[in-house]
Amino acid sequence: MEKAKGAFVGLAVGDALGATTEFMTPEEIKLQYGVHKQIIGQGWLYLKAGQVTDDTEMSVCIGRAIRNSQGWNLSAVAEEFANWMRGRPVDVGSTCARGIRNYILNQTLEAEPSRWSAGNGALMRMLPVALYTLGNEASLAQYVVEQAHLTHNNPLSDTACIFFGRLLHDAMMGATLSQLRIHTDEFVAKHPDFRYQPYPGKSSAYVVDTVQTVFHFLFSTATFEACLIGTVNQGGDADTTGALAGMLAGAVYGVDGIPKRWLKRLDSRVYSEVSELSEYLVDHSPVLLM
Repeated sequence: MEKAKGAFVGLAVGDALGATTEFMTPEEIKLQYGVHKQIIGQGWLYLKAGQVTDDTEMSVCIGRAIRNSQGWNLSAVAEEFANWMRGRPVDVGSTCARGIRNYILNQTLEAEPSRWSAGNGALMRMLPVALYTLGNEASLAQYVVEQAHLTHNNPLSDTACIFFGRLLHDAMMGATLSQLRIHTDEFVAKHPDFRYQPYPGKSSAYVVDTVQTVFHFLFSTATFEACLIGTVNQGGDADTTGALAGMLAGAVYGVDGIPKRWLKRLDSRVYSEVSELSEYLVDHSPVLLM
């Protein structure tokens, strides 16, 4: 439960920290901030300090849908996304927006397969599925792909979503960072598109760039703080790379490993909801219902 809370709170913290440097280059970040390591908001979205973006908000949508439906219900997830988008969120990616509009207009629960939907929009929001399926790998693989295909129907996206879910399961069940790295290197050997050594240095919204960035900083650091600072100072799609790095690092180090200064800056309503959802989801997962 501690690691689950660390993962969901870590995702929100990484989102809030990384949003400041989204779409910047490492050189631009260095020029403006030196090293960006405080949650200050601003950025291209002109956020308030501690405000989160679509990464956290869409994750919360999935968590709410599971809780309110008392189980997995893809239509309920789609409805949560639709209501969220009708509320004019601060940011929504183009592929996510297209898929959600398609659902609103046509009740479509699966986007057409597309080479152009290999973005990170499905990966960034899959955490609640991993928490809810803890103890059941088959359900993880099924549900995480179903939620992905609402907007992103692409094999690279699917592969990343499933593997990140497995890493989260391993971390929450006590795997060390070294053990996670062994699993990751085995995964990369089978899926060389995601090879992260040597680090290519790209951090765009392309799911391969995102995964490589997250793996690089997760496995080359020894604390939650160092992992997040390295990730968001890489710029690019920094709110999403930050969210995903925070999610995995949070599962490894637990909520107590997250710097208190970041927890204090995070929007208190977000902190409260993600904490409550993480507890509910794990409490209703197979591992605790056996």
